[in-house]
Amino acid sequence: MFRKMRRFKQEISREECIEVLNSQPRGVLAVLGDDDYPYTVPIDFIYDEQTNTICFHGAREGHKIDAIKKHDKASFCVYDEGYKKEGDWALNIKSVVVFGRMKFVTDYDRAMDICRRLCYKFTDDEQYIEGEIAKDGPRVQCLELHIEHMTGKLVNES
Repeated sequence: MFRKMRRFKQEISREECIEVLNSQPRGVLAVLGDDDYPYTVPIDFIYDEQTNTICFHGAREGHKIDAIKKHDKASFCVYDEGYKKEGDWALNIKSVVVFGRMKFVTDYDRAMDICRRLCYKFTDDEQYIEGEIAKDGPRVQCLELHIEHMTGKLVNES
């Protein structure tokens, strides 16, 4: 069903893919939007290894929500900051592309857990996190991308 990677020599392991997902704060979510045009949006996320999902939060309405209601298939792309080999100008970047189906999180406790974990990617200020959750938690829509396929590769920009 999913294509094999054409440049298979650049493929990275599942463990390396998960390392990229756990170390990066944001990626780009792609859904099928209005008039079946692709719609992409940069978005914060967490990878939940226990459920093999990528979790997001946002508003309860808008282009992204409408698109997901219409068509639950999505892809998500993340890449790291890369590194340069000594004496080389080109970056070496690990990227991960995930394909799966989006689900709305309807369980309030699960949604608040996702929100807390997202906050912890950016701050460990408990007072701030709990204040944000108390203020905005009831208005948040959390989403889970249930991973069906994941690939990653190491790309040299030269």
